[in-house]
Amino acid sequence: MRTALLLTLLALAPAAAAQHTPDAAAITGRWTTIDDNTGKPRSVVEITLRNGRAYGRIVDLYDKTKLHKLCDRCPGDRKDRRIVGLEIIRDMVADGEVWEDGTILDPENGKVYTCKLWAEDGMLKVRGYIAFLYRTQTWVRVPGP
Repeated sequence: MRTALLLTLLALAPAAAAQHTPDAAAITGRWTTIDDNTGKPRSVVEITLRNGRAYGRIVDLYDKTKLHKLCDRCPGDRKDRRIVGLEIIRDMVADGEVWEDGTILDPENGKVYTCKLWAEDGMLKVRGYIAFLYRTQTWVRVPGP
């Protein structure tokens, strides 16, 4: 009886694991960030996966006068790096349909926030936290070539 139960559980395990596998395609790709105050597009961030974790890098800016701007307020290895090419999202881990436990950097002020990402209605919700306070942005997918 125990053997039959164990075999049944082992047979069902891959199906259960498949149900909880996140859809990486829902968050990966290029996204237009939207300015909270003006509602205008600010940058394009490309989200990719490395070793099962999500990372995001600024690949373009809408304000072309800032293309060569450096992140002089950024901490650590990102200090004084060009904003275009800067990795702003790091180490996001999937938990169901939500990606969390990573960080996001705001290059405007150099602050690093705890982060959550999730896809909703074809858009990307990006939430940055400091303690219990948070701000959520909606990013729009950049149309493919």
